Formats: sequence, structure tokens, C-alpha cells
Amino acid sequence: MPEPAIALIDCNNFYVSCERLFQPWLEGRPVVVLSNNDGCVVARSQEVRALGVKMGAPWFQLKDLARQHGIIAFSSNYTLYADISNRVMSVLADFSPQQEIYSIDECFLDLSGFKHLQYSDYGQHIRATIKQWIGLPVCVGIGASKTLAKLANHVAKKRAEYAGVCDFTSLPMAVRERLLAQIEVGAVWGVGARTVARLATLGIVSALDLQRAPPKAIRAQFGVMLERTVAELNGEACLTLEMIAPPRQQIMVSRSFGAAVYALEALQPAVTAYVTRAAEKLRRQSSLAGSVQIFIRTSPFKPDAAQYQGSLTVPLVAPTDDTRQLVCAAQAGLQRIYRPGFAYQKVGVVLLELIPEAQRPRTLFDDPAAQARASVLMRTLDSINTKMGSHCVRLLGEGSVGEGRGESGRMRRERVSQRYTTHLDEIAIVRAQ
Repeated sequence: MPEPAIALIDCNNFYVSCERLFQPWLEGRPVVVLSNNDGCVVARSQEVRALGVKMGAPWFQLKDLARQHGIIAFSSNYTLYADISNRVMSVLADFSPQQEIYSIDECFLDLSGFKHLQYSDYGQHIRATIKQWIGLPVCVGIGASKTLAKLANHVAKKRAEYAGVCDFTSLPMAVRERLLAQIEVGAVWGVGARTVARLATLGIVSALDLQRAPPKAIRAQFGVMLERTVAELNGEACLTLEMIAPPRQQIMVSRSFGAAVYALEALQPAVTAYVTRAAEKLRRQSSLAGSVQIFIRTSPFKPDAAQYQGSLTVPLVAPTDDTRQLVCAAQAGLQRIYRPGFAYQKVGVVLLELIPEAQRPRTLFDDPAAQARASVLMRTLDSINTKMGSHCVRLLGEGSVGEGRGESGRMRRERVSQRYTTHLDEIAIVRAQ
């Protein structure tokens, strides 16, 4: 058996890098990407980090700083980011037979058995290929476990002498321990803020401290998950690669509105649109939902305004993936929790009690022919919308503006860039000089 070697490939400042990909003049300039409704910072270039801007900082509080330092802000362009991510992950899949896509900008590769290629050299080859083929900068961390690979990637990003690739498996133990001693324990994968505070009372403040902690004592005070983290820090792989993402146990779609919404009639199209999006995800993983939860709320950031939040779970007669049935349930729930006179800021839906489609329960009252027709209809809608663009064909209840939200509920995206790779009318044009 070859010695285990896991690589974590992480795109640097992914959202910002995607914007720079088609606008090279942004290189070296301070850039931020904003959340829905241009609310707060969700991505920062290194130049912005150097100015002390924190992740999640409200954009309206940064206006003066932006003018002073020329910070350039973009609205989130998730269509572009998702397409670039798919391209990156497709290229990375060629570097190992085992890949786990961890997030939109991260994936694990199993490099066990690749030692003859020299892991550091292979990591540099990965970086060069992604840069040349896609145009994005990435860093590579390599370790005997997923947790060590994460920390190696952290070192590759933070320390220029590693040139974007850090291989813990080839470093002398003294060097590896020195690096771990310089990493705060909160940077260890799976260690949250509350755990950090509790570990500090035991004198565990660095990744090295946690690595050296007695596993049984850690399990007694923090549970089996942190004990596994300790084992992973010591090179024992407890977290296997998940090459096929497990089905979600629940599916939620929610958005904040660009402007306050008061009327029930303005909330209803949004609910239809969100249920439609959730149902598409449900069918994509071949699942059925047994109930639908609907929630609405006012803005918690306006304490002087009247506050209200309501939520209701509506059970279904039988588990389904039919958008029409799910919408009916959600709209019935919305009718029950809606209260007039409030300025609603957010609405969302959650599909619950998910089961595999193959486990659909059968009853004496089933109509197989009707179920077959509904299944064909839903998959036809999904196929058309996949080929022709989201919301090309939709339920009448979604309306015709934005994502069915109406003018009052339209999401504010005043700084969004073009969808350079997915829409012909927005594709990048190159002209020879």
C-alpha cells in the first residue's frame, strides 16, 4: 500500500480572481465582491485585506475608505463563478482518479501512489496548468490526511517561500512542527470559535498544541469529532474522500429583498420562484420531499421598525418532487403566517423529510400514469431551462420580473459584471490591434 497523500487545491480569492480573469486591468488594484443586494463584503483581494477590511463588513460603512483607496466593488455574479468553478474542477479531475469537490473553489485529490512524480513538482504542475488553461491562481497543500492538507494549503498561501505549494509529507518533522506552532488552533479544519475558547483554558492555542494533546482526554471533553481531528493532525486519515457528494438532507432557498415588501401579493411570486429553484435541486439529486417549510421576516437591522418573523412547516400528502405540488404547499403556508403592516425583508423555503426517489412509498390511491406524466413534465422543464437558461420556462405564479419578485422585491445588483462564459450576448470580445 502506498503512503497516503491528500492534496487540497484552493483557488486564491476566487470571486475576485473570476472578475479579474476578464478584466485584467483589475490586477494589483483593491477589489471586493459584495453579497446579495450589495450588502456586505464576501470576497477581498489582497490589496483590500492589507487595508484592514474584514470579511462580512457592510459596504455602506466602507464608502469613504473606498473613495480614499480606489476600492472597486462588484455585485456577486454567481452565474460566472459557477461556470468557472466547473471548468477548474474538470481540469483538476485529470490529475487524480479520486477527487472530492469540497466547495466552489476547493477540491481534494488523492495523490497516493504519485510519490515518484515528486509531490511538490506535481503541485507546481497543477498550479501552472490551472493558470494557463483557466487563468486563475491556485495554491496546493499536501498532507497525509485531509486536515493536514488543509493546513499545508494554509502555509502555501501565507508563506511566499513555498511558491504556492506546501508538501507536509516531505518536510522534516522539526520544520513541520515549527509551522504548526505558528498556526492558531482556530485555523484547524473543524475547530470553531467556541471550541477555541475551551481549548485555550487547557493551554491549547496552536495547531501543534492540538496535535500533541492526549486523544482520550480530548474525546472525554470535546467528543469523538475533535478526537478524530487530533488523529488527522498526527497523519492518521480518518476522513475519506467522498467522490460522490451525499444527497442533502434538506434544501433551502432564500433571499433578502432589495427593498422592503409589504403586500402578500408581492411575496407570493418570490415564494413560487424559490420553491421552483429548490425543486430543481431536489430532482437533481433524485430525491422527494415530504414537507415544505416557509418563513418570512422583517429586517433585524432596523430595530426601530415593527418586527415580525413567522415560520410554518406544511406536510405533504405524499413525498413528491413536483414543483406544482410544492408551490401549493408553500403558498398555503405563506397565507397562514403572513401578517399585514410589516416591512418584510426576507422570505425563504426549505424542503424537508427528503427520501431517495427510488424509495417512493406506494399506496392504494396512487395513480402511476399521473405520476409518470408529472415526472416527464418536470424533467422536460429542467432540460429546457438547462439548455436555454434559468427561468426560460416557469410557472405563471413566478411573474415576469427578476426571479419572480416584482419590482419591489428585485435583488439589488448595481455592480454586476457580464456573464462572459454562459450568455452569447455578454461573451467577451477580443480585438486585434
